[in-house]
Amino acid sequence: MNTVTVKLTGPEDMMPHYGTEDSAGADLRACIDEPVTLTPGERKLIPTGLKMAIPSGYEGQVRPRSGLAVKKGLTVLNTPGTIDADYRGDVMVILINLGQEEVVIQRGERIAQLIIAPVTKADFQFTGSLEETERGHGGFGSTGSK
Repeated sequence: MNTVTVKLTGPEDMMPHYGTEDSAGADLRACIDEPVTLTPGERKLIPTGLKMAIPSGYEGQVRPRSGLAVKKGLTVLNTPGTIDADYRGDVMVILINLGQEEVVIQRGERIAQLIIAPVTKADFQFTGSLEETERGHGGFGSTGSK
């Protein structure tokens, strides 16, 4: 298990928490003083009350919670959001209401999940041509719908 050092800028109950022993993502909570309303199509930056030091060679991935998506139409806009190992600022979550009704976020509500994952870096090299493949230049939908 890798240690992620957390500095709370909010109350202690904002600490990330795994819901079960086998949960991949730790819950991130809304660290807000007053309820926040998102109208359909609206997006807002929601603070979590956290700053953290992720170990070098790892990243934090901020992902949506499936329950919020299906029940309220809320999701994380830039999913997965990336928290780099050298970032030390406030962890914020960009929520968007893709539903058809207003949604009110309460203080302490679970708004996203955080996954700590290893980072693989590539060695980018210039070339004048690429090896041909069966797919070639085919893009979106080029491999069929089955």
